[in-house]
Amino acid sequence: MAAEPEIRDDREKGRLEAFEDGRYVGVVVYFVLDAEPHALVAVHTVVEEGNEGKGIAGSLVREFYAIAARQGVPVVPLCPYAAKWAEKHPDEAPVPPEDVVRAAKVQLKATPELW
Repeated sequence: MAAEPEIRDDREKGRLEAFEDGRYVGVVVYFVLDAEPHALVAVHTVVEEGNEGKGIAGSLVREFYAIAARQGVPVVPLCPYAAKWAEKHPDEAPVPPEDVVRAAKVQLKATPELW
């Protein structure tokens, strides 16, 4: 098992990035919901070519949920990978309220140029 990647949250850019030995290896692209409760919304999870299968995406999504938990806000996993991960880890990934999911989808549609 590889060492856990170093994960850095760039809230301004909406990027939770993973690094191995200082080298960029993956990202969860996200945004903060404008409406309360300011959920964190995962849009894409991408692992750099040649780094697949090392658990980087899982580490990123796990940390994404941990950040949300520390901030007391839900996660809306609009990214297919994050949604699958959440289904497999229900203890770490509480299901967000329906109205929060709807609000996240509306905000995503309103700003497609960001994604």
